[in-house]
Formats: sequence, structure tokens, C-alpha cells
Amino acid sequence: MAADIIPIKLGLTAGDLVTLWAPQWRENGEEWEAFLGNDDSLFAFAEVASMVAFVRSVPEHDLADHPAWNVVQRLPAADLVPEDAQGYDLVGVPERFAEDPDTWSIAELAEVVSMARSLADVCGLDVVHEVLDSAPGFAMLDVDTQPFAGREGTRLWQGMSDVVAQRWDEVVDAIDAVVSTPDIDAAAVAAAETELVEAAQAPEPESVEEPEQAGEKPPDPVLAFWSEVGIDPVRIISGVGEHYTLRCYIDDSPVFLGRSGKIHVFGSPRALARHLAEGTDDHDLVAVATWSQVADRANAGELEVEVDDDNSYVLTGLSDDLAAGPEAVDPVQLDLAVELLTDADEWAGNDQVATALVASEPLGWLVSFVLRPDPTRLAPSAPFDAEVAAWRSLVAGFEDRLQPH
Repeated sequence: MAADIIPIKLGLTAGDLVTLWAPQWRENGEEWEAFLGNDDSLFAFAEVASMVAFVRSVPEHDLADHPAWNVVQRLPAADLVPEDAQGYDLVGVPERFAEDPDTWSIAELAEVVSMARSLADVCGLDVVHEVLDSAPGFAMLDVDTQPFAGREGTRLWQGMSDVVAQRWDEVVDAIDAVVSTPDIDAAAVAAAETELVEAAQAPEPESVEEPEQAGEKPPDPVLAFWSEVGIDPVRIISGVGEHYTLRCYIDDSPVFLGRSGKIHVFGSPRALARHLAEGTDDHDLVAVATWSQVADRANAGELEVEVDDDNSYVLTGLSDDLAAGPEAVDPVQLDLAVELLTDADEWAGNDQVATALVASEPLGWLVSFVLRPDPTRLAPSAPFDAEVAAWRSLVAGFEDRLQPH
């Protein structure tokens, strides 16, 4: 399959339909995203053969000007069959909320919600964004399970569940309304069907694997780039919203995208990449030896920002969980939050966080008990008002450092 145009399957009211999706690409200094369609109409087909016939016989549609379209037209029919990972069951979303959240259901919902937003952007479906913006949990799905742990996580999940129960039909109806299936020449469809049958019956070539690599998942090329340059994209979810920035370590000391204690943050990975493409050097990361590699990619419009799970930080809900006691706190979420607050404070040349987290302090004692449980230690006792107040002060100080762009 051409790298920039992907066959996908959408679960809609009419059933499973296939179409083509071009994720965002950059051309002439602008960013674009498109589906197989015409203006606000989305062309989708009940069978792959019909889509193949359309691709090969119809010259005018929204993907015709895509840089990879001439490659797609020459692909074997079998290469236009959507992979399992490219299925988005929009009508099945309410069923996911009938279950308790786990890694698999959250990952599936994250993909479906992301696709729904892409469809809304391309097809002008404002109601889809309205529904998805009406509960904060929808913006946190791709952080994995962290935001949905503890009491605050339960509230986030219930908030989404209520929205889905009341308004998910509006999302599906809006997408249904823009879907159409154009008429295709019957002979072209029959030829594609024959090609697909022959491809399915052909023996699969034997694969050759290096013994030490058999079964290994190939590395994500985007994350591999950031790993090579030693700079990490970072995602932060706090009471002031969802933000993205960059951070690295020099001699174990944190350095953020920012200056004078203010961290430059952006509302989306795309916004961060666009800002870097402008070539600004008003930040501390310009002193990093590998920064030129990042700047070169950004200037060429080739920089992609993707956040590893280990660099996703969720601050929301922790104060309520701390108030309920150690058993209510997700230690992974707390550990990451402590890492972020400590890094930011150290980079800014302050010691407020380090001082508050000393084990002899009430908050430090509670945090250390959660992160390093020891049955021989005396457990902190309620009420935890002083600890919660200290934690909220640290978070507020961190949020004051965020400088949105």
C-alpha cells in the first residue's frame, strides 16, 4: 500500500464499508488530510472489489491530487484490502462502554474517536466535535489506562459513558449522512473480484527471519527518530488542559522546550511541529547537540511528533485520590507526576518540589509510602488535608510554568 493512503473499514449503520484515508501530509507549506470522496461526501463501498474498480476507473475525486495517488492506482487489488488494525467500529462504541475499561477497550476507543474526529474535520461535521468535546475523557483515551484509574478515572469513564448513551447516535447519523456509494462499471468490479480471488488462492511466500529477531515487533520509526536525537515529546494533562512539549536530559539534568522557567506548550502534536517549522530558537533546547536534526526535519515539513506512554503525564484526579488515602492512588500515575514536577522545578532552578517531597514532610511521607510500600513502615493516617494542600500547591506552581502557544 502507498505509505500515505490507507484502506480502512468503517462500521456504520449500513454495515462494514471500505474506503481510503490519506492521513495528514504537508504540501506547499500547508497540511492536508482527505478521504476518498468529493467535497464533503465520503465514498464508501460494501466490497473491496467495488472500491478497487472505482480507484482504477474514476479520475475525479478528492484524492486525485494526492502525491501518492498514481501509485495507488497501480496497486494489486489485494493491497487495497484493509488490515485488521485499520477497522473502526463506530456503531459498536456503546458496547465498549458496557464493559469495564481495560487496555484493549481503551486503545480501540482511542482509535475510533481519532477517526471520528478526522472524518469530522474533512467532512465538516461540527456535531461530532461537539459531542466528543462534551466529556474530557475522550481527549485522554490515547494515554492508555492511566487517566481512568482511581475515583477520578471512574468519573471520567462515567462521563464518557453518559455522553455515548445520550448522544452517540448523533455522531453515527452525521457520518452516515455524508456516505455515498457511486455507481461503478460492472465489468471493472468483476475483474477486481477475480483478481482478489486469485490472490487469496495463491500460496503465500515463505518468510525468512533472522532467528534472534523472530517475533519481534519492528520499532516505531517516529519514536526511533526521537530516541536517536535523545529528545522526548511529552504530553501533559492537567487542570488547565492537554498540552504537548519537548524535554531531554543533559548529564541527567532535565531541559525543556522553553526558557527562563517557562515551558512552551502546544494544544496538539501538529501545533508543536508547526511551531518548530517556523525556525524559532528562543528556547533552551537549541543548545542540545542534536537539535539541528530536529530543526532540519521541521523545516522540511517532515517532523512527526509522537509521545511514548512513558512520557505521558496525567495530573488530573491525583489530589482527590491522595485525599482518599494511599489505597486510592495509582502509583504509576503518581510516580510519573512526581517525575514531571521534579524535572520542571529542577530545570527552573528551584527546589520547592524537592523540599515538599522530603520524607520528613507530610506530603513526602505519603508519596513515598505509595511509591515505595513497606509493611514495616507506619502507614500515613487520615485526614490528609495538609498533604493535599501541599500537592495542589506544587501542581499550581507547575501549571504557572506552562506557556501556551
